[in-house]
This record gives sequence, structure tokens and C-alpha cells, in this order.
Amino acid sequence: MSTDKITCLLNWHATPYHLPLFLAEKLNYFAEEGIKVAILEPNNPSDVTEIIGSGKVDLGCKAMIHTIAGKARGFPIKAIGTLLDEPFTGVVYLESQSGITTDFQSLRGKRIGYVGEFGKIQVDELTKHYGMTPADYTAVRVGMNVTGAIIRGEIDAGIGLENVQMVELEEWSVQQGRSRDDVKMLRIDELADLGCCCFCSILFIGNETFVQNNPKKVAAFMKAVKRGADYMFEQPAAAYELFVEMKPHMDSVVNRKIFQRSFRYMSRDLKNVQRDWDKVTRYCQRLEIVDDAFVQNMTNEFLTWPMQPDTPANFIHPTIDTGVLAKHAAIEV
Repeated sequence: MSTDKITCLLNWHATPYHLPLFLAEKLNYFAEEGIKVAILEPNNPSDVTEIIGSGKVDLGCKAMIHTIAGKARGFPIKAIGTLLDEPFTGVVYLESQSGITTDFQSLRGKRIGYVGEFGKIQVDELTKHYGMTPADYTAVRVGMNVTGAIIRGEIDAGIGLENVQMVELEEWSVQQGRSRDDVKMLRIDELADLGCCCFCSILFIGNETFVQNNPKKVAAFMKAVKRGADYMFEQPAAAYELFVEMKPHMDSVVNRKIFQRSFRYMSRDLKNVQRDWDKVTRYCQRLEIVDDAFVQNMTNEFLTWPMQPDTPANFIHPTIDTGVLAKHAAIEV
């Protein structure tokens, strides 16, 4: 049985930074643009590029490095926009109990959790720059359970985002009577001298055949999401409450704080940033994921509104009070 719905597979279980996508559904923006969309959540985030590339799902979300790697491995996928720009990404750990410091060599002998194979590839490559080898640490694949694995003591540290896993661990640390400052990160962009965290920017991607054969639907999808993003930027607190109506578990303090922390990374114009793509392509060449002949699999052709100027290199957006924590005002932000 076929369906006229566009299927969209998230890169992770529904997370506060997915709000513009869900808002486009909640406020009927998809319908007003003449499309129906089914938003799907993965059981394993490592499957996303393969599922979209196979044509079993039309569109989805995925980090830039995975989008490039998926194409290099023969999956016909193309980036059609950006959801989350340059979230800080790195090795997250608890300073008080891990024995890890700001010195990368302190990872020697430690158990490092990673989501999918490219996280391990990144850490393996970094060992070469710090007088170590991949044999000097134990890699543990934990999928979407980085935070839980650290809390349970199954790993000493894990690859995560500043706006997600660090927030989760900070809240847990406070519950244990510790300071949230106990949660630290060795940023991969700084360790690797990349000049940006754009390798983990979360993109909108599509199956190339679907994109090529359905340009009007793809443009309508991106326009509806842009409308959702515009509403979010104009009324972040109201937008979040609409998200809570769709996903009641988003009403937790930790998810509200994840949204608060994620807000500064949200893309305002949804464009693929050429400068970032160039940096990540070079990084993927360094990781031997792609070769010099690689042709970037991205386009901005479906974004029909004016683009904003690129932010300066290494620019860090200020944290903005979104108002989503107002109902928990007695809790320290």
C-alpha cells in the first residue's frame, strides 16, 4: 500500500531542538503548504542515512559528518537545509570521578562511549596527534545511551553535545548534591584544530531520487519548517508549550533546559553554510572518509527566502533567555 505522506526520520529520539519540525505539524503549516508529513523516530541513529538512502524514508535529519560519510559510502542522500548550527561536541566526562583532565592523554586507559562508528573514527584519529594509539583506550558503543552509561559507570566518558548530554549530566549531578560544574567536555573541534564544531551541525537530508522527482514537495516541506522556526524565534516560550502538547515528556526541567541551551544554535535561515561544508569536507578527507574527488552533497535550492549573512568564523552565539523555564522559576538555570 502506498501513501502520499512525506516520511521524515529524525536523527535521534524527539529532542527539544527538533521543535521547528514538530511546530510545522502542530500549527498546520505542512497542510497549508499542501503536503502531509509523518515524523518518525529511529531505534538506532546509525541506521538513518542507510534508511533514507535506500528510499524507505523520504527525508530526515542527520549530522553533517554522517551526511558526507553516507554519500561517500554510496547512499544517495543530499542535504537540503540546516536545523542546528555548530553545537559544541566532544568527550563529556565527570571530573570528580573519571580521572580525566583537560589533557587528552588523560583518556589513556579509559572507557570512551560513542554513538556510531564515526565517533570512534574521530577519537582514533585524535590519538595520533597526542602520542597515543587506538589501543590506549577502550571504545564502547553505547548508541543513544551516552548519559545513562556515564551515570551507571559503564564508561568513563562519552561523545556528546554541549546542549544535550552535558545538560542531562549537569542536572543529574545537582540531584547527587554535586556542582553542575563537575561536568566537563574536551571539545573535538579544539582538539583537532578545526576552527568550528560544524561537523556535528544537524541537517535536513533527503533521498536524492525523492528530492529530484519531488522538488515542489521538498520546497513546501522546507517552507513549512521555516515557518515553524520563525514562530519559535518570535515566541520561544509559547512555541515550546505547543511542543509539550505534542510530546508531554518535553515538560521536564531537563528538556526545558536542553531547549534553552539549544536555542542559540538553531538556524534562522536553514541554509547549508558553504564555509562549514568546506571545513568538514577537509576534515573528512583527513579522517580518510572521503577522497579529493568528493563532490559535496548539499543544496540550498529549496530555500526560497532571503539568506542571512554568515556569522564570523568561531563566533559563539550568546545564550538567550527563552522564557521556557518560567514555570520552574525556583529552579536554578
